[in-house]
Amino acid sequence: MSSLLDSRGFEIVARQDFSDVTYLLEVRHPLMAKAARAGQFVIVMLNDHGERIPLTIADFDRDRGTITLVIQAVGKTTREMQQVCRVGTFLHALAGPMGEPSHIGGQHRVVCVGGGLGVAPIFPQARAYKEAGAHVTAVVGFRTKELVFWEDKFRACCDEVIVCTDDGSVGIKGNVTEGLRQAIAAHPDVDEVVAIGPPIMMKACAETTRPHKIKTVVSLNPIMVDGTGMCGGCRVKIGDGIKFACVDGPDFDAHQVDFDDLMVRLKRFAATEKAALAKYEESCRMGR
Repeated sequence: MSSLLDSRGFEIVARQDFSDVTYLLEVRHPLMAKAARAGQFVIVMLNDHGERIPLTIADFDRDRGTITLVIQAVGKTTREMQQVCRVGTFLHALAGPMGEPSHIGGQHRVVCVGGGLGVAPIFPQARAYKEAGAHVTAVVGFRTKELVFWEDKFRACCDEVIVCTDDGSVGIKGNVTEGLRQAIAAHPDVDEVVAIGPPIMMKACAETTRPHKIKTVVSLNPIMVDGTGMCGGCRVKIGDGIKFACVDGPDFDAHQVDFDDLMVRLKRFAATEKAALAKYEESCRMGR
């Protein structure tokens, strides 16, 4: 029976663990796979009493009728999902695709930069730019060689792939901004850079491209509740105005983003998040 008609929810058909905290879930949802575009996201509920969490679509397969999510277990819900989500289990709710698709088409030479978990959501963008006829350079960064994933997927759809590691165990030693500098030096005619990753990384990429006046787009990840623009929790400062990442984004002009305000807002519920995780971990210990 199609997962769309299954009262249990949306079936997980594949799982892969990239590290002790990062894992992939492939979820069956034919209509969403058909509708998904690069740059969009979904909102997931693990169970009927769980919180709603936004996750960027890392891949979609229209033939298989699936979407792929790459998740980092950093909070209560993502830790719980890491524990209970296995092949054959179900997500209670999956809403989307949400957000504006990335504006792809007409670019001549593009650099797609992904740092850490941001490597996953930059993939569909890199693939879409290539399918639209652009020359694509991917710059992907990890802490160490053991954490590298999807290098083969990027090499299959990009003209060049630059791998960066903090410790130099593979590729360039350093963060993705060093790889971005090398890409710009090798291709002075780059007309667009797309960067996804932690806010501090995206800010660094924006400052790297600013002197070159290269259009730079980032995907923002503010606190989000409903994903429809109603709650206002995902508001971000863009230039002199305020935008909602869920309906106006998540892609924005990196040179207009107030990254400092974004980073402050992301820490606003840090204490509550820490307490929720501690309570969950304690309940896990008591249940053993």
